[in-house]
Amino acid sequence: MRAIDYFDKGAEANLDRTAVIAADGSWSYREMQTATQNIARALCAGGLRDQEPAGIYSQNDARVLFCMLGILRSGAVWVPINYRNAIDANVEYMNYVEMAWLFYHSQFHNAIAEVKRRVPSLRAIICLDRQDGEYPSLQTFMEQGTGAPVRDWGDAHGNPDRLAGLVPTGGTTGPAKGVRVTNLALGTMTEMATHYWHDDGEHPVCLNTAPLSHAAGVLAFVMCSVGATHVIMPKFEALEVLHNIERHRVTHLYLPPTALYNLLAHPQVRDFDYSSLRGFLLAGSPIAPDKLKHAVEVFGPCMCQSYGQTEAPMILTFLDSKTVAAAAAGDHPERLASCGKPTLAVRLVIMDDAGRILPAGERGEIVARGSLICGGYHKMPEATAEIRTHGWHHTGDVGYMDEEGYVYIVDRKKDMIISGGFNVYCAEVEAAVMALPQVHECAVIGVPHQTWGEAVKAFVVLRPGASLSDASVISHCRQKLGGVKTPKSVEFCAEIPKTPAGKIDRKKMRAPYWEHAERQVH
Repeated sequence: MRAIDYFDKGAEANLDRTAVIAADGSWSYREMQTATQNIARALCAGGLRDQEPAGIYSQNDARVLFCMLGILRSGAVWVPINYRNAIDANVEYMNYVEMAWLFYHSQFHNAIAEVKRRVPSLRAIICLDRQDGEYPSLQTFMEQGTGAPVRDWGDAHGNPDRLAGLVPTGGTTGPAKGVRVTNLALGTMTEMATHYWHDDGEHPVCLNTAPLSHAAGVLAFVMCSVGATHVIMPKFEALEVLHNIERHRVTHLYLPPTALYNLLAHPQVRDFDYSSLRGFLLAGSPIAPDKLKHAVEVFGPCMCQSYGQTEAPMILTFLDSKTVAAAAAGDHPERLASCGKPTLAVRLVIMDDAGRILPAGERGEIVARGSLICGGYHKMPEATAEIRTHGWHHTGDVGYMDEEGYVYIVDRKKDMIISGGFNVYCAEVEAAVMALPQVHECAVIGVPHQTWGEAVKAFVVLRPGASLSDASVISHCRQKLGGVKTPKSVEFCAEIPKTPAGKIDRKKMRAPYWEHAERQVH
């Protein structure tokens, strides 16, 4: 099906159900569907060309979802813009995709003036929440389309190869690439997510606090297809998240592991009722097994995890809540370190650099094929070819699969440290450090070393009021990991640098140590 067909199915089955609850109001599915139709009409009345890129530049707001769906309905291409990015990065990406339409929140008024000046392809700019100088409000814009027709561009197959989105990669190794998200890939993700994450119980209530410009927006789209009520928070605030789970009887919640750590560290984390939770999904990066076990103790048997990437959205693998709860109780506890089994829509294997599929237990690159895989990178045939060698999609992640089919990620290939000729995977060292109860967060990088080429260095953020010495961290890791993988130095810090997508920014962390080196590996 077309992407918008998934929304319409959910909306038409639940027209009078509350679709969105936000600080400034609530909307039923009937009202939400009407708003998306009006946005699509206004785009068409304004001269929309087929498959033109239309972006959304906003903090979390109900109108972000309305515009996303209106763009998909109109036949334009949805482009999420990460509002946490530097203005230069966003301008560069908009020029790369030749952005034609832009919806923004007035909070970014100053940034939009710069965008308008530097992105010549822009033909129309609309402010979501109010009239902003020369730019109409979303409400005024929708009124401009009254009575205008919306072309029915669908076909009997649901236009599987047509673009639904141009979604930026994280850009941690250079400028962000635009992933060509097709109707087929987005539809596959929707069907897999509803199969694995959603259950058939009482009607779902989904709390949206992670950025809708990232994975949270895609998951909100997924949950619309089953008629979920969406509670939208402007941003992540740990105490408010805990309050809202109880207040709204939230059933489904997505967060990256770093946000979960903040919840677990909050002094009031055990003061609320979480019994409504059925699917507390973790995705975006590996989670420390001890933290996942702690989360089960606090939030109950609802914790689950998925693994995917922009190029294969969200759900290449899934670790279900029953398996997580059993592992936390001592049944196969090693599975707390797994990201689950491959989902139904993909075949996933471990491959070496020569293209040989490896047996269980051997480490190599995680590769996959199937209808979840997106259509490559926009205007980058060489980069697309690079991730499609040997007839598979290459994730760039290093991992292994056990005899039962559970997948374990050990690192990104580019984050691997080679120390004294041995491979050291950052995530493995981080998990060992995170097992210390005093540790709130940890990041590991390789730094130049005259003898070993690279030495393992750990950056550690302690929990409030906790104390720990570098010698204690090193001794603990030596016991768990052995000498090669143990950090040779530990630096305590107030916070770990993050990318705008909320992932550890190893590039920034490595820069001071490697800036005078002729190459970035030793």
